[in-house]
Amino acid sequence: MAFGEFDLIETYFTHRLPQRDDVDLGIGDDGAIARVPENSELVIVTDTMVEGVHFDRETPARALGHKVVAVNLSDLAAMGAEPAWISLAITLPEINEEWLTGFAHGLREICDYYNCQLIGGDTTQGPLSVTVTAHGFVPTGKALRRSGAKPGDWIYVSGTFGDAGLALAARQHRQQLNPDYQRKLTERLYFPSPRVALGQSLRGIASSAIDVSDGLLADLRHILKASHVGARVSVDEVPLSLALTESLSEEQALAYALTSGDDYELLFTVPEAQRGLFDTVTAHSPSKPVCIGRITNEAEVVQLLHNDEPWQLPDTPYGFEHFRPLADTSAE
Repeated sequence: MAFGEFDLIETYFTHRLPQRDDVDLGIGDDGAIARVPENSELVIVTDTMVEGVHFDRETPARALGHKVVAVNLSDLAAMGAEPAWISLAITLPEINEEWLTGFAHGLREICDYYNCQLIGGDTTQGPLSVTVTAHGFVPTGKALRRSGAKPGDWIYVSGTFGDAGLALAARQHRQQLNPDYQRKLTERLYFPSPRVALGQSLRGIASSAIDVSDGLLADLRHILKASHVGARVSVDEVPLSLALTESLSEEQALAYALTSGDDYELLFTVPEAQRGLFDTVTAHSPSKPVCIGRITNEAEVVQLLHNDEPWQLPDTPYGFEHFRPLADTSAE
């Protein structure tokens, strides 16, 4: 079957995704028309994934369809927003029906789960890349930001860290893993779970928040810069999976947990006065947050402690950064 652009859209993306009542006009016109609920603000996020930069040719199409949505929903989660709509811009080198079926399947699964409707986008021909823009709602004035942390606030994280980074290293033959662990870690790399419910529960409680996409320390520094504060972090408290601790030395495991990206967990701060309420609302969270440190008044200074003693991170970059000079491979 010969496919054109509109055949592709009609076949794979028009009728296979959730339909929401707040969308008056979706795919098929020059623009979409949707309604924002009363007393709410619209949160808009965008992420692009490019072959050879964010994924390789061995990445399953279904995984890419899932992940390109998940990374956007993780950004919405970090702002306490409820996901609503996505738009998709996809550049394809050719029409590959098997690949498109897998990609659309992954996209549909995660959109079904989070009740997101695909309302528009674009298709072009060229090197493979995928861009998703996600829209979500948050009650007026309740969005979480990076800029609210204050000295004395407690630093929390969800989930475990370093798993996706280790999975990528194993795929690139830089680390060897037990086959069972490799399967589990690859699942985390390919199918991250955005902490949407947790993000919404933090509204009115957390003083700042961010999703960890570029590395725990790198993203912590974004909060510190925006809030003009510092941090003291106990590396012993950073949650690690059994796969990580049994596959690496302690120093290696901590380096992966603190610096590798693609975890898509939440990092946030909670004032002392809100800790009781925070414990109550997160008591039954499937990804129970863990306290790893405290905010200090030393602007943008990160103090790392191991066994209550000052600790130096092994010589490694602080997370992923586009356009980093190749020679820049040392921690700050």
